[in-house]
Order: sequence, then structure tokens, then C-alpha cells
Amino acid sequence: MAKRSSLYIRIVEGKNLPAKDITGSSDPYCIVKVDNEPIIRTATVWKTLCPFWGEEYQVHLPPTFHTVAFYVMDEDALSRDDVIGKVCLTRDTIASHPKGFSGWAHLTEVDPDEEVQGEIHLRLEVRPGARACRLRCSVLEARDLAPKDRNGASDPFVRVRYKGRTQETSIVKKSCYPRWNETFEFELQEGAMEALCVEAWDWDLVSRNDFLGKVVIDVQRLRVAQQEEGWFRLQPDQSKSRRHDEGNLGSLQLEVRLRDETVLPSSYYQPLVHLLCHEVKLGMQGPGQLIPLIEETTSTECRQDVATNLLKLFLGQGLAKDFLDLLFQLELSRTSETNTLFRSNSLASKSMESFLKVAGMQYLHGVLGPIINKVFEEKKYVELDPSKVEVKDVGCSGLHRPQTEAEVLEQSAQTLRAHLGALLSALSRSVRACPAVVRATFRQLFRRVRERFPGAQHENVPFIAVTSFLCLRFFSPAIMSPKLFHLRERHADARTSRTLLLLAKAVQNVGNMDTPASRAKEAWMEPLQPTVRQGVAQLKDFITKLVDIEEKDELDLQRTLSLQAPPVKEGPLFIHRTKGKGPLMSSSFKKLYFSLTTEALSFAKTPSSKKSALIKLANIRAAEKVEEKSFGSSHVMQVIYTDDAGRPQTAYLQCKCVNELNQWLSALRKVSINNTGLLGSYHPGVFRGDKWSCCHQKEKTSQGCDKTRSRVTLQEWNDPLDHDLEAQLIYRHLLGVEAMLWERHRELSGGAEAGTVPTSPGKVPEDSLARLLRVLQDLCEAHSSSPAGSPPSEPNCLLELQT
Repeated sequence: MAKRSSLYIRIVEGKNLPAKDITGSSDPYCIVKVDNEPIIRTATVWKTLCPFWGEEYQVHLPPTFHTVAFYVMDEDALSRDDVIGKVCLTRDTIASHPKGFSGWAHLTEVDPDEEVQGEIHLRLEVRPGARACRLRCSVLEARDLAPKDRNGASDPFVRVRYKGRTQETSIVKKSCYPRWNETFEFELQEGAMEALCVEAWDWDLVSRNDFLGKVVIDVQRLRVAQQEEGWFRLQPDQSKSRRHDEGNLGSLQLEVRLRDETVLPSSYYQPLVHLLCHEVKLGMQGPGQLIPLIEETTSTECRQDVATNLLKLFLGQGLAKDFLDLLFQLELSRTSETNTLFRSNSLASKSMESFLKVAGMQYLHGVLGPIINKVFEEKKYVELDPSKVEVKDVGCSGLHRPQTEAEVLEQSAQTLRAHLGALLSALSRSVRACPAVVRATFRQLFRRVRERFPGAQHENVPFIAVTSFLCLRFFSPAIMSPKLFHLRERHADARTSRTLLLLAKAVQNVGNMDTPASRAKEAWMEPLQPTVRQGVAQLKDFITKLVDIEEKDELDLQRTLSLQAPPVKEGPLFIHRTKGKGPLMSSSFKKLYFSLTTEALSFAKTPSSKKSALIKLANIRAAEKVEEKSFGSSHVMQVIYTDDAGRPQTAYLQCKCVNELNQWLSALRKVSINNTGLLGSYHPGVFRGDKWSCCHQKEKTSQGCDKTRSRVTLQEWNDPLDHDLEAQLIYRHLLGVEAMLWERHRELSGGAEAGTVPTSPGKVPEDSLARLLRVLQDLCEAHSSSPAGSPPSEPNCLLELQT
């Protein structure tokens, strides 16, 4: 049994931000921190005070986190980035909203006394004395303190205050993981109500000391307990009155949703999984109607989540194609007009969208990646709408002349024809690169639509059914928003965005088979018609080859792919290398191309070079961040592993940004989560000379000074499937619509009392539903008897996290 938490975050937009640049504008981006740990950085939106990001993330993390903070920054090329303001949401605030927090929040000023992090290890005792009891406070160590100095560290000391008396520890230089092991005593008077205050400070020689956080101890409670030891979270100093600056720094629109699940062992979910799989295997021929019933009882707002959970569950069972085929048939059975086929946000459409992202994202990158990169690199001005054309100067220096509107339109049409032609050619060549399960699913879709709409007048309908998903719901959104599909790291500027939008429109016209209706919408797209008509022929030929896959070919392709360990993540990184020994030792980072699979972390000089295994997956013990001061960079990670002889080793790898760092850490943690011998602690610094740079311990093999964060990961499209979690999420949804299921059960069973599940099969149509209700009751009882307590009774309700 495991308790798992995940945080859905959508950073929508900002408005009325203050100008930080001399141009009267700003270049804003967002940094998201969970308990002061940076996990997300949005793209920078240039030269605006009302930026739009529209970026979505899902973070898996331990249920013990406290706060999520959103910092709006202004990027500067030549100086340190400016802090505009922040929005801070506590765990309790998010959990208090039944469907998550959604709306505008005012940015507040960043107060240094509130920017605290880390924990302090204390031992507290009440001991008998000659005249009165003595209060003994032992300050042992601290970890993950905020770096306040320019060198990326702090010079911490601790100040202990009780009843007007203050005592201080020694100062530990250049460390965010100090060790003191110092003890202080105070006389404890009978009936005294004053609290013990333990404050951490960063010592500065010239300027005033910086506040690092404090812990307030209830002495009366300590009297009863007599003794207490543990790690205490440092709290901000909230004694000062806050400045009322809300509204002056602008606002941020956010959507934040917290989900906390207690996942039972696999055996508890087997009846539910077997029942759903049995329904899918029977398809339209079986008596059960659970899948249609689930679709009927699913609201629009949660249909995408339910579709994704069902799709992942059946994908793990090898039934994704059968599940989607059943949904295709259900949708076709209630569709009479071909122009409305798969155009609504039905369970079939949402499930197919999720399927393409999970199973086809790598394929999309291979086809679209080079074209998108070329559009970004060229940065040409492209416009086809005469009402939006901007005339500009052209020619050599001294011989400028205004470019005519006709010239702009012709050059734009040439550029778009070139991009569209390149994309269609790449697509035509990609049949063999398309995953076998995707091809087989499109084959089923093509056949079902052709059976439902036969005849020459419906010749294009099966093709349009395929393109409605492949082009309109997969390729076109990726072209318009390449960052959201991980095709680019940054959002496109206004000029590039317009080019991408026009290219996406052209792809949609091709996907619609160049129907008169699509041409009539925007007549100014006419210059692209020759390429569009040629593209329709290319696309139909591509789809014909794509769906021409038999069961034997499908199995052969799957077997071939299963022999090759697919990359979980790959890309360029810089690996740390040391040369020489003693005082002549030097270190540097060398750029190599890394590839992480389910077998090993490998590297090569170039993407096409032969790869050499660096670390076997089973040997990984931890993947964590490295302190900024260790290498002068905040984007370095360490992979701790054992070599073939069992000796501990560490590889230091540098990334180019915080997002890439967290993506690599997340990927490494996911593939090694079930390894034996995972570490619970580690050193965030490096062993240099004769000591660790983080905690100054002298032994290289000494226990780590910080806890590992193996459960903090970002959700990605290629995540390993978690069958138990998907089953739990489906159970939670069904539990939320249980009343509707009982209502349908009463209708089928002729008015049976709610809450009573018949033990005999009864009528055939109600048999599956009766078994489903019995399974839900059993799972509910299992949750009620688990230590975590019973699950919620609403589908979108948020569980309150327990400390």
C-alpha cells in the first residue's frame, strides 16, 4: 500500500505587470518552487506586461510537501534577472478547494525574511535541577538552508532565545548543511508560558546578518513529554507587518489541483481490471454495456482524465486497440451525418487523443521536428491575409524601396508551400516509423468507418476519419504550440507564431481533403491550393499504406521493437572529467550525447555514433541535484551508482537549464524506482581535497547530509505505465458516480432497492453492472480498513493531506 500525491499545475497568463526594462516593458517568465525547490521554468515571453504562457505540468511528490510558490521574473541578458513578485499557495489552501484552485491571484513582494527553507535537527530535554528544572537544547545540524551569499552558500549560526536570555552557536563557514553539536541550558521556572525560539542566521562581516528561518517550541508541551528529538522545518519570520502592495505588481492566472491517492496492492484491483477487460474483449457482441455506461455517467469536465486513465489501463493490458475499436463502434452507431463524425469531445475522441500522445509522441517528433526547427531558424515574415500584411523596406543599403503587398503575399506563399511540401514528404516516408499499435488502431478505425458509410459518395470519409485524429488533433496542435509538445524549449515569437498558425491551417485543409467548406472559410489561402490538392493525394496514399498492416505484420513489428530498448530520454549533456592529481588536478565538463533506456545510461560523441554504456540501470542508487557552489552552476546533477565490483561511484552531469535538469532527474528516478539499495541520504556537494564541500565531513564514505528525493518526478508522455494507480483512479471516478450506477441498476432490475446487489446473475444486461457494483463495494471496504482511511465519495474531491 502506498500513498501517492500529484500536483496538476497550469500557468495561464499574467496581467498588469510592472515595467522592469528601460523600454517600458518586461520579459517575464515563471519559476515554480515546491518547498523552495525549483522544479519548473516557463518560457520567456518577450516585451510584454500581459504575458500568456498556457503551460501545463503534473508533478508527483511526497504527501508531506508544504507550499507551492510561483515567482514571476524579468529576464535580463546582461545582468541578474529581476524578481517581479510571487504567489504562494500552501498545501492546505489548495486542498480546501474541492476542484482545485483556479483563478487570478495578486502578486506580492518577495520578502527576504519569508524566503526560508530547510530543516534543523534539535534535541530538547527537560532535566531536574537543584533549584528548578533545566531546559536543555542541543543544536545538532541543519540541512538545505537557503544560500544567501554570492558564493552559493551561507555562513550559518544558530541563536537560541528563552525568557530574555540569548545564546549562540559557532559560525560554520560556506555551508548550507552545517553541523554544530552544541548544547545550551536555560533555567525553567514553574508555570512559565514563554516559548523557546531557535533562529538560524547567515553571518555577514560587513552587512547585516541574513535571516534563515526559525522554530518556536512550546515549552509546556515539552514539560509533559520531557524529551523530544527530530528534524524541525524552519519557518519564516511573520512578526513584521506586511506591506500592502497587492495589485501594484500585477496578477497571475493559475490552475492548481492536488490529488492524493492511497494505492492498494495489485490483488485488490484485479476484479475491477478483469471485469473491464472482459467487457472490452466481448466488444459490441457481448451483453455488457459498462463502457457505454461509463461514458454516459462521465461529465464533460473530467472526460479527458477518465479517457486517459482507461486508455493507460488497457494499454498496460495489451487491449488499447480493442478498447478504442469498441469506442469507434459506439460512436459510429449513433452518428448519421458524416460531417459530425468524431468532431465532438466524446470518450472516443478524448481517448484517441491520449493514445496518440502516449504511443505516438516519438513518431511525431521524428516527422515534425526538422520542419518546426527550420521555421524557427528562418524567422521569415509570412502573411497571406491581405488585411494583415505589413509592407517593409527591401534592397541593399542606400537603395531601399518599399516592398509591395503582392510581393509579400507571393514570398509568403512560396515559404508556406515549401514548408507544407516538406512536411507532407516527411509524412509519406514515415509509414515504417509509425508504431505498430498506432497503425493497427488506424486500420480498425478505417475499416469501421468504411463499413458504416459504404458507397462511392462516401469514398473520402474513412480517410477524413483518420486525419481528424492524425492531422486535426495531433499534428496541427503540435505545429501551433511546439513547446507544449516538447518540440521546442521556448515559445515562438509573434512572427514565427503566425507562420506556424498558417502552416497548421494548411495541414487542416489537407486533412479535410480540400473540401469546398474548408476552402470557403478563408479565401485568402487560395495561393496554397495547388500544394494542398497535391497534398491530399499524398495523404491518401500515405493513409492507404499506413492502414495496410495485417495481424502478422503487427506482431512482427512489435517483436522487433521489443528487442530494442526504446530511449526513455536522450539529448546532449556535459559530463564532468578530472585530470591529474594533487595540486595539479583540473576539472572540466565535456559535451556528449546521452541516452537513457530501461537497461542503461549510455553516451556517444554524436547522436549517430556508437554508444558506450556508462551506468547499468540496476546499479543506480540515487539521482539528485548538486549545490551551485560545487561547480559554479545550478544545473548540475549527480548519478550515484555502483560499478561492476560493487564500489560506489558518482557521475556529475551538467544540463543547460532548470527544466532539462528536472526532466533528466525525473527520468532517472522513474526507471530506477524499483532498484534494490536505493539511498535515503546523499551529499549535495563534492568531495574535494579532504572534505565534503556541503557539510565539511572528512570521511568520503560518511553518511549523506541531505535526504534523497526519489519520489519527486515530472509526468511525461513516455512515463512507464502504473497499472495500480490507473486502476485506483478509475475506481475513484466510478465511486463518484456510484449513485447514477445504482439508478441504472434499479432500472434494469425492475426497481431493486439501492445498495443491494443481487447474488444471482438475473437479467443478462444487468449482470456486468451488478458485478461492477459488488467490486466497488469490496474496494471501498478495503480502503476503509486500510491505515490511510476511506477514500472520498466525490470524483473530483481533493483529499486533505495528512502530515
